[in-house]
Amino acid sequence: MLIALRSLLFVLYLIVTVIPWGSAVVLCSLFLNSTRLYWMCAGWLRIAIWGARVICGVTWRVRGMEHLPADGKQSVILLSKHQSTWETFAYPMLMPRPLAYVFKRELIYIPFFGWSMARLDMIHIDRSKRSEAWNKVAAQGKRIAAQGNWIIMFPEGTRVARGKAGDYKTGGARLAVETGVPVVPIAMNSARCWPRKSFLLKPGTIDIAIGPMIPSTGRAPAELMKEVQTWIEAEMRVLDPEAYPPPAAAVADVPPAPPAPPPTPAAA
Repeated sequence: MLIALRSLLFVLYLIVTVIPWGSAVVLCSLFLNSTRLYWMCAGWLRIAIWGARVICGVTWRVRGMEHLPADGKQSVILLSKHQSTWETFAYPMLMPRPLAYVFKRELIYIPFFGWSMARLDMIHIDRSKRSEAWNKVAAQGKRIAAQGNWIIMFPEGTRVARGKAGDYKTGGARLAVETGVPVVPIAMNSARCWPRKSFLLKPGTIDIAIGPMIPSTGRAPAELMKEVQTWIEAEMRVLDPEAYPPPAAAVADVPPAPPAPPPTPAAA
């Protein structure tokens, strides 16, 4: 009951804060450049994540920040595990450079929040038109990468339940190969505190692990994505071991219990 009440308070907090903030973003988009507008939007995401910490007890810790490029002109494509809404809010707060999300077009119709996203230099696609969607990702992705900005994609395409792996699509790796930009894999276990398709936030700590940059030059997209998937899914078992059953081989290696001794005959 307490978790439900705190979660309801958090949702109300988001609604109350996004209305004036989103309105200000739409107004300021008339005269602010895209970078300044991005950091203005990131300001609301920061207070949203702060609200989740204060109201619902959701904290976080990050390791691997040293794997991100220190060169301000180096573009990368971040390929992240996707379990909940939390990481979509948190990454602009955690990353030192503006991020261009690749996201489904329907989100821009969400009042205030979506209207603000529509004003940013991001890539929104119609997933029902796959060929057109990829052409848009390729064209805008190349332009954004040429500017030295970072692109973030969720290879599984949608939020995946805790302890599960989705179908890793090769779009992010394909874009990396075409642009020559390295990729950075990210594992995180946000569903421990904020499960998908739920607004019940449980107190706890979300762990984010950022992997080493993987060069894309001369790679096949499927091979590159397989390396990303292997790293992410192996790291997930480190971050959230209780969510994953032990491998079948490990279970099979356990010797069977010895047979029980025959019952002792009762004394006559």
